[in-house]
Amino acid sequence: MQFNLPIYYPWVKTHIMKKLTLIGLLCAAFLLGYGFSRFTNTVNSGPRVTGLGGIFFKAKDPAALKAWYSKNLGIQIGGFGSNFEWRQGMDSTKKGFTIWAPFKETTKYFQPSEKQFMINYRVEGLDQLLAQMKTAGILPVDSVEKTSYGNFVHLMDPEGNKIELWEPNDVEFAKMGSVTTK
Repeated sequence: MQFNLPIYYPWVKTHIMKKLTLIGLLCAAFLLGYGFSRFTNTVNSGPRVTGLGGIFFKAKDPAALKAWYSKNLGIQIGGFGSNFEWRQGMDSTKKGFTIWAPFKETTKYFQPSEKQFMINYRVEGLDQLLAQMKTAGILPVDSVEKTSYGNFVHLMDPEGNKIELWEPNDVEFAKMGSVTTK
């Protein structure tokens, strides 16, 4: 790079060269760090939990509770509760959903658990995950329910919490047109 500056400004040339060198080093450090992270941070694959699909809990008056959350916290409420819409980390063009839903305190949906809540986990490779769990002696409490928007099954954890595994089909879930909180 050739700079044609008057002789009485020699410090300007040195200052510009230092700035360009610093910018170049910062860019190189960023690119090397990004490249290194792509080789060392392997993406989990295979059967596993990928996130939370929903939080379900018992309430004395689910309708009043939904109205309170809507009025005071701005949660958009649909028939079951709220669907929180978000973008998936590895591909931000894909939507994901997490459901928040209060149930009547008399619901039998959480049985055989006697707890006041149930957590739904989003999973990848549900059939393979169930096979792995079976070899570990963990059996579902029901059979896999297949729907257009995903497959579901329930398990009990060691502390008596009923959990729901959901292998979602987010494209079909989005087509259901329910109200979402974004």
